[in-house]
Amino acid sequence: LSGLVLATALALALPALALENGLALTPPMGWLAWERFRCNVDCRADPRNCISETLFFEMADRLAEDGWRELGYEYINIDDCWSAKQRDATGRLIPDPERFPRGIKALADYVHARGLKLGIYGDLGTLTCGGYPGTTLDRMEQDAQTFAEWGVDMLKLDGCYSSGEEQAEGYPEMAKLLNATGRPIVYSCSWPAYQGGLPPKVNYTILAEVCNLWRNYDDIQDSWDSVLSILDWFFTNQDVLQPAAGPGHWNDPDMLIIGNFGLSYEQSRSQMALWTVMAAPLLMSTDLRTISPSAKEILQNRLMIQINQDPLGIQGRRIVKEKSHIEVFLRPLSQGASTLVFFSRRMDMPFLYTTSLAKLHFPEDATYEVRDVYSGKIISGLKTGDSFSVVINPSGVVMWYLCPMALPVQPWHVVRQQAPGEGFRPVLL
Repeated sequence: LSGLVLATALALALPALALENGLALTPPMGWLAWERFRCNVDCRADPRNCISETLFFEMADRLAEDGWRELGYEYINIDDCWSAKQRDATGRLIPDPERFPRGIKALADYVHARGLKLGIYGDLGTLTCGGYPGTTLDRMEQDAQTFAEWGVDMLKLDGCYSSGEEQAEGYPEMAKLLNATGRPIVYSCSWPAYQGGLPPKVNYTILAEVCNLWRNYDDIQDSWDSVLSILDWFFTNQDVLQPAAGPGHWNDPDMLIIGNFGLSYEQSRSQMALWTVMAAPLLMSTDLRTISPSAKEILQNRLMIQINQDPLGIQGRRIVKEKSHIEVFLRPLSQGASTLVFFSRRMDMPFLYTTSLAKLHFPEDATYEVRDVYSGKIISGLKTGDSFSVVINPSGVVMWYLCPMALPVQPWHVVRQQAPGEGFRPVLL
């Protein structure tokens, strides 16, 4: 009996052991093919934009040469539709021989030689979402070993064509198998997205012990409506989602679509700011060969990236939702700093929003130096009680980085948030 008890205890402890990989201590940053390039495999008609080694060689060059790598954008991630339609004679996954003639190992070597890391895509099921060979439970060890031998640094494991039971077994198992390869591989799971993203079906305690990051919700599309739907879901459910995030385990609201076709300049700035407040992975999906200077400037904002990569890794929260369609988001940062995002859902004209840090439940008698993340303007000596105004453009943001100049005696552990009909209640951030 004692042996059985021990075996059970070990089994229960295994997910906790599975993710002791020391990876993704800040949200991963890089580039991911899917949103912009999808499953375009017609390299004869569209050689420049099809899913092929050429696309990844060229994007690796851009990350290395255009200032992205130095800012932390280090992963170059292959998504679906990279493989041949059949496994080889030994059952191994192989890349499409026409589109990846040199193989994934050669691509990984190329990426590594430029100081970057390579991500790849798999699917826990009979087929990938695009209809390519999936990784069924009996293939997991072989595929983990294959990815490690190729020199892969991140695995995104999707969940098409699998049952809830298979996912409950397979996602934790793949974490152990990746660890067992001895190669550091960041593990991105789509598990919660296939289970509706919320308890009781999704256990975020277990998830944080199994995966480095996870997709909770729908795929992003190239539209502002899509960005808003993701925002609404994440912040409506922030009480569940926010505590699950932290160093080594992140909620992933999906890719940055800045630089594509669907977002205006203001909306692009908003996506960047709000993903940063969410402590989200910053995985761009755009054509870095042709990106506009304005989109590049948003994505390469140094202070923004510093905030996103804050070592405390606390995910921010929406703390105010006004009848005027202005929302305020707060993310606590290390060394007593914080970031505020003032976001307008209005569609009419720039809006003058007036408030104070006291109304946003900052500690009394504190004084801050405030830097506007986009304009660079500095307000020095802003006291908690001081009234201030910001002008927020339609579907735009004003983002502040606040550093304490003088703090009250009490440490700021608890920020209070107004809940509907409850007066005020303290909410731990």
